[in-house]
Amino acid sequence: MSLLKRISKGPSGGDSSSGSAPLKSKGPARQVRKAPSAPARGDQFKDLKERIQEKLLIELDPSMDAKKNAEEVRRTIQDLFDQILAQENIILSRAERGRLYDQIVADILGFGPLEILLADEDVSEIMVNGPEKVFVEKKGKLALSKVTFENNEHVLKVIDRIVSPLGRRVDESSPLVDARLPDGSRVNAIIPPLALNGPTLTIRKFEKDPLSIKDLVRFGSMSEQTAEFLRACVIARANMVVSGGTGSGKTTLLNVLSSFIPEDERIITVENAAEIQLQQEHVVTLESRPANIEGKGEVSIQDLVINTLRMRPDRVVVGECRGGETLDMLQAMNTGHDGSLTTAHANSPRDMLSRLETMCLMAGMDLPARAIREQIASAVDMIVQQTRLRDGSRRVTYCTEVQGMEGDVVVLSDIFVFEQQGIENGKIIGRLKATGVRPKFYERIENAGIVLPPNIFGARIR
Repeated sequence: MSLLKRISKGPSGGDSSSGSAPLKSKGPARQVRKAPSAPARGDQFKDLKERIQEKLLIELDPSMDAKKNAEEVRRTIQDLFDQILAQENIILSRAERGRLYDQIVADILGFGPLEILLADEDVSEIMVNGPEKVFVEKKGKLALSKVTFENNEHVLKVIDRIVSPLGRRVDESSPLVDARLPDGSRVNAIIPPLALNGPTLTIRKFEKDPLSIKDLVRFGSMSEQTAEFLRACVIARANMVVSGGTGSGKTTLLNVLSSFIPEDERIITVENAAEIQLQQEHVVTLESRPANIEGKGEVSIQDLVINTLRMRPDRVVVGECRGGETLDMLQAMNTGHDGSLTTAHANSPRDMLSRLETMCLMAGMDLPARAIREQIASAVDMIVQQTRLRDGSRRVTYCTEVQGMEGDVVVLSDIFVFEQQGIENGKIIGRLKATGVRPKFYERIENAGIVLPPNIFGARIR
């Protein structure tokens, strides 16, 4: 069954290629005569889609706001779609007609071929490596999807549709950009000449319903005892840093920890692209801004953190510290903004200390190493290490207290440590185990009216 048939207007109604002259054979007498090759079915379908889409874009009222009037635009597209098929005498099966219509609507109203992946709840990340290779992450594993784009221009069109509403742009003068989708999913795009494979797009999807601490316990990301301890730390206003590698689940854990902040506190969040999903009522969300085409107007994370301290926050939540803003964040933690939260990239709690020290130096202040370490030791109470294991699972592997300074060294003490017990059917088996050490700031937990049972820290109850 052909993908589409064009009804011929000739008197015989036959195939226009039926009268083709036979090819002259230069080989043996038995060689089979070949008719001219017809266009591939996929090419026919692609050509038809492009022609219909061009006509639709011409016919649609340019003053109509596609987002505000989505249903009206959809009805207009349906009417024009049917009209064009009738005018060109094109016959499609019901399935082909529905598929073609859905693709055209996705290109005009949505994000083209990505719509099907964005709607798939099992897909957590989408990676477009040029028009022909679109990878997805499902349950921590990468796989090549069947979705493709028509060409580089098609990918660029989708990228532009994502970044334009945010006042961002992507072109040769500004070939990389961070953005977000309307649902909060994080987007990074980089195009030629920097990306040699073609326009490259990475989308980290967000859960429509934010995960709770019970979900993380159910998934095995942490134990119930650890969950209870972390909840107590947030309520008791401990300053916490979530550490981990790329894609380890730092932002998800930050969201969960932020959910424990009491409703009567003023929370200010600072991010490059707004991702934190807080459910409290009194939340102010700040987002950095890149420079314009003239190289002016940039507002950095560091600028926002400094400004945040003038906004009377009870809690400051920075989506990620990656530069000089780290020093301002530490100073905020040391000047009455207890209970602040942030994330940063590091492979272990000890590495996190080195990263914090390095990022403080990026602020351009000529500070001695000991002064920075004292700031870190005084400001940070807990480092929570989030790790993506070999089987794709994401787990809390350390809950480590920053106890203070001994000489020139910052002292760390592990409260919970992940203990791997084996591998079963490709899955890592293990548990987050208490070390038996009770944190030094436990008195603050008690002062907040929270009483944790001794067995949470591994003590035996007689």
